[in-house]
Parts: sequence; structure tokens; C-alpha cells
Amino acid sequence: MENNDIIRRIRYSFNFNDTKMIDIFALGDSKVTRAQVSSWLKKDVDPGYVALTDFQLAIFLNGLIIEKRGKKEGQKPIPENKLNNNIIFRKLRIALNLKDSDILELLKLAGIEISKHELSAFFRKPGQTQYRECKDQILRNFLRGMQMKYRDNK
Repeated sequence: MENNDIIRRIRYSFNFNDTKMIDIFALGDSKVTRAQVSSWLKKDVDPGYVALTDFQLAIFLNGLIIEKRGKKEGQKPIPENKLNNNIIFRKLRIALNLKDSDILELLKLAGIEISKHELSAFFRKPGQTQYRECKDQILRNFLRGMQMKYRDNK
């Protein structure tokens, strides 16, 4: 999935306005402007579209964790330079304080059913034998389930 699509879906799910988006980036220790946020939220066919880097998305997700869970004692998390779906999925899980059963429920809302074992494989370390790469379809449906729960049910 594209980083811009992920940030658009998160913004829509929680009904964040531009100011809230700027505040979340600030929680991740990055100062962004309204123009930057606007250019990241545009569709890729728009002339003002700017691609969101993995580093910028990691900053946003770290800020979202702080926004939803509060500041943690000690050093702030360091944003990753390279993201994959597993890392994004893990950060969203942490931010929303979701248990396995909660994630399975969100996926079920979006029409996907996987086992608890399949789900746990996404959150393992890449070197482990049970590790499984999270495909775009799973992440997309998780984000869709998030939207259905947090936005559409209000």
C-alpha cells in the first residue's frame, strides 16, 4: 500500500482535521505545515500530490501512538527509515491498544477471516520461522475495518 493512502485512511477513520494532523506530527517530533499535509492527502493524479516517505509515515504513526496512548517514560521511539506492512500494522495495533481478538473483529467487519495463529505471525520478528509478511490485502482490510468501527458507527 502507498503511504499516502494509509495516512488518508487513518485521517478519515478518526475524522482528523489538518490541525490535528499537524499536532500528531508534532508529537512525533516533526514540524509540518498545512500545505505539506494537504499535498500528502491529495490523490496521486492531482498536480499538487507529494509522496509521503516511509520516515514521515513512521513519524506520524509514532505521534499517533503518543496521541492515543499518552507519552511513555524515557526516550521517544525513533522513526524507521524503511517501513513495511508488518511495522505499520504493529504501530496501529499499539496506538489503538488492540488485542488479537479486537484485530480479528476489525478484519471480520471488513469481510476477512484469519486465524489467531495467522495474525500472530504478522507480529513476530522477521528472523523467526513463524514470521509471515503482511500483504497489502490484509492491511487494507484492517484499515477498512478500522473505518467501519471508528468512523461509520458514530
